[in-house]
Amino acid sequence: MNCENYLFDDLGAVYTSDETRFRLWAPMADEVFLCLYETGDGDDLIKKVTMDKSEGGTWFSAQKGDLDKTYYTYVLKYPDYTVESYDPYAKACGVNGVRSMVIDLEKTNPEGFSNDKGPVYKEITDTIITEISVVDTTADKSACVKNAGKLLGLTEEGTVSREGMATGIDHLKELGVTHVQIMPSYDFASVDEASDEPQYNWGYDPLNYNIPEGSLSSDPYHGEVRIKEYKQMVKAFHDNGIGVIMDVVYNHTFNVDGNSFQKTAPDYFYRKDGDKYSDASACGNEIASERPMVRKYIIDSLCYWVNEYHIDGFRFDLMGVLDIETMNEARETLLKINPNIILYGEGWTGGDSVLPAEKRALKVNVKAMPGYGMFSDDIRDNVKGHVFYYDELGYANGGIDKENDIRFAVTGAVKHPQVDYEKYTYTKEGAWAVKPGNSINYVSCHDNYTLWDRYEILSKEDSKEELKKKNMLSAAIVFTAQGVPFFLQGEEFGRSKPIENSDERAENSYNMPLYTNSLKYDRLYEFRDMYEYYRGLIQIRKNHALFRLATAEDVVEKLNFIDCEEKNVVAYTLKDDNEQLFVVYNANKADVTLQLPKDGEWTVIAQGTQTNNDGLCTIKNQAEIPGISCLIAVKK
Repeated sequence: MNCENYLFDDLGAVYTSDETRFRLWAPMADEVFLCLYETGDGDDLIKKVTMDKSEGGTWFSAQKGDLDKTYYTYVLKYPDYTVESYDPYAKACGVNGVRSMVIDLEKTNPEGFSNDKGPVYKEITDTIITEISVVDTTADKSACVKNAGKLLGLTEEGTVSREGMATGIDHLKELGVTHVQIMPSYDFASVDEASDEPQYNWGYDPLNYNIPEGSLSSDPYHGEVRIKEYKQMVKAFHDNGIGVIMDVVYNHTFNVDGNSFQKTAPDYFYRKDGDKYSDASACGNEIASERPMVRKYIIDSLCYWVNEYHIDGFRFDLMGVLDIETMNEARETLLKINPNIILYGEGWTGGDSVLPAEKRALKVNVKAMPGYGMFSDDIRDNVKGHVFYYDELGYANGGIDKENDIRFAVTGAVKHPQVDYEKYTYTKEGAWAVKPGNSINYVSCHDNYTLWDRYEILSKEDSKEELKKKNMLSAAIVFTAQGVPFFLQGEEFGRSKPIENSDERAENSYNMPLYTNSLKYDRLYEFRDMYEYYRGLIQIRKNHALFRLATAEDVVEKLNFIDCEEKNVVAYTLKDDNEQLFVVYNANKADVTLQLPKDGEWTVIAQGTQTNNDGLCTIKNQAEIPGISCLIAVKK
């Protein structure tokens, strides 16, 4: 598709107190009109202005006066029809995003925001990420948060459950995570912001990419409110030493015909397969990221969130739908703004695409985009069992002959001489990572059953204590493996997603009520031992740099697997000039005893269901590893 390209940075409504300059890229339109409104949803047109055709396929109009908080749309005339659209480059909007809004962004900054900065880490492997939802984290009454389920709820400190345990942002700080990955919080179409009826949706339905979601704010009708409250949330996390990673969905839109992309540049933003829309997103459409103005839009959007909201990183939904060149150019541009930007995503698609496989941002193509992390479905399925096939058990819940698979996971998916790649079948290409930071290690996220529900469903004969052991062993592998540890918030206290009036659990809860989705902090008391175990593992990882190696060369040099006669046991050492670590995973129900790899006294910092960074005990000659558990010992 041949269209003029516009290379400058003034698309949208550029505000000053004296004048607002409107510029829209609409190369196929015959005429374009600017409509100014008093409100975001009323029958209150102020005036309709003819825009001038300008360079690069754009239309332009400059309007004098202070238009702060004035709403607007564009009316576009084509040969066969006329359509009204919101602005794809809008920075603010009214209720439900149907009208864009001019905004003085300076007025939306909370006190001290000009000096706000996120935490800085030398390597991505130094980070520990938990996935949260603005709604889920504080909506349940057990959170005891005033602004329940809202952006402001994540700014409240000093909140505790009825048992006196920290909730909300204090819980996250106490847990020790370095970053939160926030599920979709841009303006999405699947929740009616004007309705008072109970609603819920994860929000993977983009409407306005550059505006916070109104239903998460205290007032969706006044566009400035959601912006200020989003900034307040980001600042609250930063003030508590926690970085903010946005979950972004540039691979598809909520719909085609109703979207501003289609209204302003018909069929330009979407890939087509003949007369049909290509559907690698499995949502009815996919974005043509390889086209110049789509690439520009994605990169402009990412930069805007970093510059205006101080976002520390991005998680890309179905990143495999996007093209490698766009992703690399985005990273190069973002690094100029924030040299510590964190970038990772799902290295797969939801279906086939017309974009050639070698151009897709897939896990197996990470060598062409080494600055990105990829979610490791390898470690996910090899530890807990295949996410789609429940008869394929994982290492932690009864799978057999998984030792080599766990070795693959421990290395962070980089090439290691002690992993047998001939026998490794999960990823047929074998070692796919260039460096450990390419591997985002996890066993649970918002998709599919929670880890606790998965184990409970498949192990009905197990006691609660046995299920806890499986959960804790899974976490131990994630937090001690090379790469980047990631987990769904609530995994640390047995998060479950019950279906109301049923004994069943939800596997896909994207639009289910809060009864299913919200975090129940009352479980913290019941699962306190598991919660403390997670806290201990996080601190162990922070205290020992050998768990956070940055290069493939370091992994090969410093990580040595120990051959074990016992089945279902994986043991290895990590060694540098400062210390040596001895790590053992035992997936058997029975205890096992192993010889220590070196004479002398070792300090045990994790054993069974206990952790202690100062040491649980000291051992010599041999180590006992309780059933379904991890042992970590250190020697200086």
